[in-house]
Amino acid sequence: MNEMILAEPNWERLQPVFIEAIGDTLYMVAITMVVGGFFGLLLGVLLYTTRPSGILKNSFVYWTINILVNFFRPIPFIIMIAMMYPITVAVVGTSIGTNAATFVMCFAATFTVARIVEQNLVAIDPGVIEAARSMGAGPWKIITSVILPEALGPLILGYTFIFIAVIDMSAMSGYIGGGGLGDFAIVYGYRSFEPQVTFAAVIVIVIIVQLAQFLGNWLSKKVMRR
Repeated sequence: MNEMILAEPNWERLQPVFIEAIGDTLYMVAITMVVGGFFGLLLGVLLYTTRPSGILKNSFVYWTINILVNFFRPIPFIIMIAMMYPITVAVVGTSIGTNAATFVMCFAATFTVARIVEQNLVAIDPGVIEAARSMGAGPWKIITSVILPEALGPLILGYTFIFIAVIDMSAMSGYIGGGGLGDFAIVYGYRSFEPQVTFAAVIVIVIIVQLAQFLGNWLSKKVMRR
């Protein structure tokens, strides 16, 4: 019986690549959270305010956004990458690499964030909004001074959940050469038969997720105690 003997990975050679992979993951996640988080917030607020009982009631806008969110949100990210190929090439200039992966991540995250935002805003007590309207506050004032502050704690937890999902997306982006820890684990770990390399990438991902979860929980508690 032939036995495969796994040698120790050459960390002197892998260390610069490993550090670069961590940087790529943080870059992709940061850009996605800013861009996808912003546009997702806009869509989520529109979903909430244009619904039949909303302060900006508009059936056309509501159903258009709702259909788009329902269409794109369930698509697995790996399929989204393939589906977005022509758009990614048109916008980024290429379908491979970190920037291409980040573009698709931003697009996918936008619709997930939109639904999370809407679900958190729906939980707001309608009486608070009615009180603001009775005092003569306009829609923009109500959104910025009542709706978003009231839902800030739950929104922080929602964005923490999205952050973890985006980390998962960044790992899958390795399939299109997007770089990051997912690509590092696949190329230098799985394909090179170096399980220790894969475990190292997993440990860093877990640490990033745990730190994000801790920070999200801490911020949400601090906000909700006010």
